Amino acid sequence: MSDAEGVRLDQWLWAARFFKTRSLAAEAIDGGKVSHNGDRAKRAKTVRVGDEVRVRQHATEWVVRVTGLGVRRGSAAVAATLYEETPASKAAREALALQVKASGPAFRHGDGKPSKKDRRDLERFRRGI
Repeated sequence: MSDAEGVRLDQWLWAARFFKTRSLAAEAIDGGKVSHNGDRAKRAKTVRVGDEVRVRQHATEWVVRVTGLGVRRGSAAVAATLYEETPASKAAREALALQVKASGPAFRHGDGKPSKKDRRDLERFRRGI
């Protein structure tokens, strides 16, 4: 395939390993999570080398420049050659990862269920004894 032809956006996102299946890529495109050259994308939009693609997954946003066209899904090493992430996007993702890591776990396990003595003390407290 020559560089002038291009590839469908949903197919490229799948080949570049942003999504596990083409249908997930298509859902993300239809849901407005993907933009192509600053415009809202459609799944059949043709992607060419040099285009900018913006992909949002959960809290993470990728801004990448297309460097290769892939129709088949290959290994992660091959997929990494299909795009180049912008420095600003990489810095933002790393800052978000640090922020998430610093915030700690969202849920902390307690000491387990209260003992019989703890339940009795709690009951006395509630009754006002």
